[in-house]
Amino acid sequence: MTYFVYRTHYEGPLGKRIRRLPDATVLGWFRRAWAAVVDDVLEDADAWIEAELGGGVYGLASFFERVRDRRIPAPESWEGLRDLLREHLYVEGGLRVDAHSVRVRTDDDEVELPYFFFDDALAAAYPDRVAYLLHEAWPLPDDAVAVSRPSPGEAVRVWPSPAGPPSAGCPAGAVPDGGGAGAGGTGTTHAGTTHAVLLTFYDSDSICWQPPFSFPGVRLPELAAHLRTTTGGLERWPHELLVLRALVAPGDDGIGPALDRCNRWPSFGERTPDELLGGHSVAHAFALRNLDVEKYDNGRDPDRTLLRDGGHLAQMSVHMDEFFGHQQWFLFDDVWAGRHGDLARSLLHYATDWDPFAPAAR
Repeated sequence: MTYFVYRTHYEGPLGKRIRRLPDATVLGWFRRAWAAVVDDVLEDADAWIEAELGGGVYGLASFFERVRDRRIPAPESWEGLRDLLREHLYVEGGLRVDAHSVRVRTDDDEVELPYFFFDDALAAAYPDRVAYLLHEAWPLPDDAVAVSRPSPGEAVRVWPSPAGPPSAGCPAGAVPDGGGAGAGGTGTTHAGTTHAVLLTFYDSDSICWQPPFSFPGVRLPELAAHLRTTTGGLERWPHELLVLRALVAPGDDGIGPALDRCNRWPSFGERTPDELLGGHSVAHAFALRNLDVEKYDNGRDPDRTLLRDGGHLAQMSVHMDEFFGHQQWFLFDDVWAGRHGDLARSLLHYATDWDPFAPAAR
């Protein structure tokens, strides 16, 4: 089997399209496509790709049209496929080809649109890279409460590389407390850590522009109380987390109610108001005054947002735009990651690097 994954903000609550293809290799799929839309010049390349891959893929049909116009025969090896893709595929950001995969990073002048073909051998070799990539439906499983909690001080292995996501208040690339495994291994997250993965996009910033953010020493059930009392380093927080902090009410025991209020925040693409950087009472009062919106811009519809708070995993697919659809927020702690290790590592990598099979940072 071969997999195709398209990271596209235009599609669905998870912002991606996944197809399972019957071909044993990526080269096999391209040769089958060649037979349909290159050798048979009467076949429409766009229509065939849309039927095969569940919709259009930016720039892919034009590749087959170019090789068809030049009467180029189908490649016999992955190296031959690589050379033809390098010469004829429209790519804006990057192209990586090997015996098991084709990975493309491009854009349509609005947002970035990476897509990947890879075989089941590669998927089997890297479950901690593909678990989220191949997760097709919202929501993610949130059954961590059925698993016993790690004891205080016990470290849970999470990071996909020694240099994991930054701790709250740390610059991107900083290693969290407890982080750092041996070269080639997974790192270790500090026991009692909550991670925020915000798959957001604004203007040209659309893929992996905002790395995961972490709150060491805080598990998700305690995050609301932590946000009410923390004041240090707020200028380095993502705008979304500042809004979340401000919308935690004094009586909230969990993070779910504040996420529900965030769904009604007018705009996350604006400059951060100074009031959100102040004490919690000031930020909360300011935020509440800004929730009353008669009409949202760009067809945004809060009623189409999906929200679920499972205790150790809170997830929200925010409907932000009629054209671009949803943006995804995930907040999870080491208890959930201890139950869903591959999914947690895959999600962290998904938010950090456009290429699911990029070598781990050293």
